[in-house]
Amino acid sequence: MDLGLKNKRAFVAGSSRGLGYATALTLAREGCQVVINSRDADKVAAAAEAIIRETGTPAYGLAGDVSEASAAERLIKSAVKSLGGLDILITNAGGPPSGSFEIFDDETWQKAVNTSFLSHVRLIRAALPHLRKSLAPSVLTMTSYTVKQPLPNLVLSNSIRAATVGLTKSLALELGRENIRFNSIMPGWTQTERVIELMAARAKNNNTTVEEETAKQTAEIPLGRIGQPQEFANAAAFLVSPAASFIHGVMLAVDGGIIKATL
Repeated sequence: MDLGLKNKRAFVAGSSRGLGYATALTLAREGCQVVINSRDADKVAAAAEAIIRETGTPAYGLAGDVSEASAAERLIKSAVKSLGGLDILITNAGGPPSGSFEIFDDETWQKAVNTSFLSHVRLIRAALPHLRKSLAPSVLTMTSYTVKQPLPNLVLSNSIRAATVGLTKSLALELGRENIRFNSIMPGWTQTERVIELMAARAKNNNTTVEEETAKQTAEIPLGRIGQPQEFANAAAFLVSPAASFIHGVMLAVDGGIIKATL
């Protein structure tokens, strides 16, 4: 299937590694020009170079911390300058720390809000004037399957990422008449550095090993395995593409079936 992404222009936040990088690389393979982003200038430059080497598609790396209030406007402005416009925005940020409710103070909560919610708000707000000029504008927010099925010891993520889903659905209703599509994608357990970190935290708390914790988690997934970043990226690329032109306001789980709810 031709996704219709050739010569489209995308900004992908939090994309020097993990699911963000896999998504940006997949877009580039489809001929979409991409701007990727990370807090680390060296890492994002290396990631952009790797995308260019593999795909031959223009890719640009921009350093910036999306949790900072001033970053969104600067990043989007630079991305538009590099790309000559913007068709696709994918918002993404690292997850907040794991832990139980009573160990987190207000400062930690606010930092998590800035990273895992306000970063989406600010990037979308900065991108809207440019997306309005596109013939096929699309926004995809990356969250987690825990917004539908919260996990123990992830109170920050469970709470704050749910706000991003509410934002996405609200904007789908508000801006659909302008032909700007909004969707959210909810990854399950996927083989990324973030998941390895969470397994390590569990192992420490439970006095077990990372391998034991991974095996326990895998046993809860109906498909019987951890997902691969490419599997997530395939779904993300489809959702933002013109091939998904009538998919709007959807919260898609890419989770191997672990969410038990029917809706």
